[in-house]
Amino acid sequence: MSESVEFPFKAPEESSGYLLWQVTMLWQRAMKRELDKLDITHTQFVLMAALGWLSKKGGIITQIDIANHSNTDRMMVSKVLRTLEDKKVIKRKDHPVDTRAKVISLTSSGEGLLQSALKVVGEVDNAFFDTLGPYRPIVDINLKTLFDTHNDGVAK
Repeated sequence: MSESVEFPFKAPEESSGYLLWQVTMLWQRAMKRELDKLDITHTQFVLMAALGWLSKKGGIITQIDIANHSNTDRMMVSKVLRTLEDKKVIKRKDHPVDTRAKVISLTSSGEGLLQSALKVVGEVDNAFFDTLGPYRPIVDINLKTLFDTHNDGVAK
């Protein structure tokens, strides 16, 4: 029966999507292995990093701001932020104007954890992507082109 299925390529490795998926899985495994040592997931790191980055500009930061900046689902962000609050690395307080929104900020321990995680993530990225040698900047440019072309800038 499977012989009747026709693929547009001779081997899976000829598919850009397949390769992207496989490389992403390898990168995620490497990232998980190291972030587990800090007791955070990669998603938790990404949301903390978004919060940290947005905090550099000052002002009020809400869950929606974090979701938009990280291009992630708002409901997922809400759940992950609750977990980070339970870990005491972020705090949520009432918004001064919008009664439905919460103002999100890193705690002192959250800032320390984020700083440690940034170092770990940088090391994992370098170990993973430096295998590309002189092609790494070219890959980065092409990944950015894909991101810029297909990103609508708003989390769904």
